[in-house]
Amino acid sequence: MELLTELKEGILLVNKPQGKTSFSLIRSLRKLTGIKKIGHAGTLDPFATGVMVILIGKKYTSLSDKLLFKDKEYIAEVYLGVSTDTYDCDGKVVASSKKVPSEEEIRAQIEVFQGEIDQVPPMFSAKKVKGQKLYDLARRGITIERPLSRVRLQTTILSYSYPTLNLQISCSKGTYIRSIAHELGIKLGCGAHLAQLKRIRSGEFLLEDCIEGTLLETPGFDISRFLRKIDADAPLL
Repeated sequence: MELLTELKEGILLVNKPQGKTSFSLIRSLRKLTGIKKIGHAGTLDPFATGVMVILIGKKYTSLSDKLLFKDKEYIAEVYLGVSTDTYDCDGKVVASSKKVPSEEEIRAQIEVFQGEIDQVPPMFSAKKVKGQKLYDLARRGITIERPLSRVRLQTTILSYSYPTLNLQISCSKGTYIRSIAHELGIKLGCGAHLAQLKRIRSGEFLLEDCIEGTLLETPGFDISRFLRKIDADAPLL
């Protein structure tokens, strides 16, 4: 029984489907493997898709803190002209504008989102301030001052056809991509929110190496051949 458990332990790379919570994947894996000790190296919002690094078994969940600090990379679709309270497509519309920014205006403002910057965490986030999760306050209509977080960014424009702006963003741990969309909308004077988000890299793990998250809902699906084994005591690059 111990050998069977070891065969099911390791790192599983999963492409999270849109509309699923990150923890629903973990619940599915617990049913498939019978292993309760399952963690991750960074969640994704329900509307987002892409790389989730899932850690199965005690040996691998112990790597969570190390892996969480790895840089991540995203493809982000920003919708200009409409602002929401959550800064993303799941929120309530709070403002709209008919201003159509030029590509030159966008390119000028994108320069703000390069290198090290200070970012204000959104109110609708799990970040804690004085022991309280911000989204708990936000749901009660309370807004408080949030301490700035220093993050590192490399932002590239992929395409622009109003109202849709597609960006590729490589960033450090703790970066809120929807805050970038929101802040860019403010700087352009038209408002904006994050319409779609795909994580294409987490540390050295790439989207093309992931299995589809829908497979985890298949009864009896064997994950063993997709598991990655690494030395938990070795330094992570």
